[in-house]
Amino acid sequence: MYGISVEDVRNFVLAGHSGSGKTALTDALAFRLGLNDRLGSTANGSSVSDFTEEEKNRKISIFSSTFNAKFAAANGKTYNLFFTDTPGYMDFYGQMRSACRAADSGLLTIDASGGVQVGSRRAWKCFQQTGVVSRCIVVTGLDKDNTDFLKTVEALRSAFGEACVPIAFPADDKKSVAGVFSDDVPAAFKAAAEEARAHLEERAAESSDELTEKFLMGEKLTPEELHKGLEVAATKGLFIPVIPVCPLNGGGVDLLLESIIHYMANPYEKERTDANGGVIDTSAEAPFAGLVWRTVSDSFVGQMSYVRVLAGSLKVDTEVENPSSGREKVSSLLVPCGKKYTNVDSVTTGDIVAIPKLKATKVSDTLCSIGNPLRARPVQFPEPVMFASVTAETQADDDKLGPALQRLLEQDPTLRSERNSETHETIIKGLGDVHLDVVVNMMKQMSNVSIKLDTPKVAYRETVTGKGDGHYKHKKQSGGRGQYGEVYLTVEKLQDGDEDWFVNETVGGSIPGNFIPAIEKGVVERMQHGSVAGYPVVGIKVRVYDGSFHDVDSSEIAFKIAGSGALREALANAKPVLLEPIMSVRISTPDTFMGAVTGDLNHKRGRVLGYESEEDMQVIVADVPQSELFRYAAELRSISGGQASFEMKFARYDVVPSSVAPKIIAASPHKQHEADE
Repeated sequence: MYGISVEDVRNFVLAGHSGSGKTALTDALAFRLGLNDRLGSTANGSSVSDFTEEEKNRKISIFSSTFNAKFAAANGKTYNLFFTDTPGYMDFYGQMRSACRAADSGLLTIDASGGVQVGSRRAWKCFQQTGVVSRCIVVTGLDKDNTDFLKTVEALRSAFGEACVPIAFPADDKKSVAGVFSDDVPAAFKAAAEEARAHLEERAAESSDELTEKFLMGEKLTPEELHKGLEVAATKGLFIPVIPVCPLNGGGVDLLLESIIHYMANPYEKERTDANGGVIDTSAEAPFAGLVWRTVSDSFVGQMSYVRVLAGSLKVDTEVENPSSGREKVSSLLVPCGKKYTNVDSVTTGDIVAIPKLKATKVSDTLCSIGNPLRARPVQFPEPVMFASVTAETQADDDKLGPALQRLLEQDPTLRSERNSETHETIIKGLGDVHLDVVVNMMKQMSNVSIKLDTPKVAYRETVTGKGDGHYKHKKQSGGRGQYGEVYLTVEKLQDGDEDWFVNETVGGSIPGNFIPAIEKGVVERMQHGSVAGYPVVGIKVRVYDGSFHDVDSSEIAFKIAGSGALREALANAKPVLLEPIMSVRISTPDTFMGAVTGDLNHKRGRVLGYESEEDMQVIVADVPQSELFRYAAELRSISGGQASFEMKFARYDVVPSSVAPKIIAASPHKQHEADE
């Protein structure tokens, strides 16, 4: 694009802890690159990145924002830059995840006043999991009180390894920076600069066997060898530049841009693999392939699919293939720059482009040239951890609820929705309370639908712990052919590995064989409403052992009713119990909050199964009843000051304790319905 070769394209993502200066840095880059005629700010709502009303009101990034600009470097060449600002707030982690898949390199922002925080580690882990090897670290916030650049560097090296080396130091006025090889390094950093130069030579030497041998022989690397060695080392992840930047006054921005050119990988230097693990030919001459990593609903253009071009080139008015859904027509190509778009005729490897009005293409799909089907690795999004039931405020809203929700689901893969057939609720699932609150507001803004969120009902189950007999005789005479059927059966707990849950043990023709299926139907229907609180019954074995019939009056419906009635009595006699869903939970927390988190789990009837360590975080593995977890994302954030996170998945159903069951039974809608009758 723009006649710039693929080798001169840099595509990187900005990530970090919430409030670490990502958006301020994006505004500084946009201003320096001429994308904005003034320096934007989140404080007054003028940021080029946080431009939606929701972001302006909350003063946090909610959506990733992609920008494109040309940069004339000091070496006389012009480079094509694509960079994406991502949210640091955990509720919108999916935006960071997908943006990392679209990038070749990562830029981590660290606020010097906060240091390495949980969001910093989350972003770093995201880089590792998405294959972002080439990275830089920007230290912001040095103009704040009680900040120390050297302590921040030490914390970075401790957290992310010895590859992190500063290449500049802040000036005394904290409004500019001095390169590590400059004569202008402040006196306070002279010793640190000398140490950094030694580290840089060591990093450069690791880039090739030739330089390693020269370094081990005690010879000094030439400036050219040092420069080239650091470039190679950075693209391999052996060297991670640490750069102080003052976004508000532009200090260090030029050095950062030059560092991006030299130390971040170009599209050819980042290996891409397909869904089967095969290496993708990313050359500009290869057949076209692009990963859809984001979809956006624009009020003027409609739905747009953001595509990272993985290989080859794509032109306007071209037909492409989506292996998941069929052929699509590319009517136009729009290069995103915040909320603005530029029409282009073609794009190539490394570019990010928005394609409007694709009919059946969604996030994680691959677009490719016809006749060359390819599936890139799909984006792995985090699983939801917070659930809420959705109800429309009016009948008019209820009619529009489905389409409005579907519109949001297409844009946000971390948002899930399902209709619970047992509780008759529409459930939405997200990454936290703020995430779901944003969903409510966006439905109002985009589709004029007003909804209410509530705690979902729990899908309880029932089973038996003993053995019980049941008998029921259905006899009805109504002047003409009557109804007659009598069934004796037992019910007991189904043992593991026993697949025959319904057994006919009648002998002597007490019940003709053609009526046994009708009895089974009656049993199955009765199992939908247990004897404890009216919830579905699971894990039982039913044995039909006796009964009677009438030559004229017996029928399938009569034995169906008799089977249902017999099971109802048997369940009541078999020591029935209530079951609740148990979730397997992994909670990552700093050691400081271990006591508080564990104590809270005890209050939630959780059972701690063990402890693990991941880097400097403690991981608590526990089983917790689902009913205690619907708002746990918000509760855990409150307990840990936002530093802990968790993930969960369904484990099993388990017996509700006798101290808890009466309250659940009393609140059961099935029991309330019986009382009304």
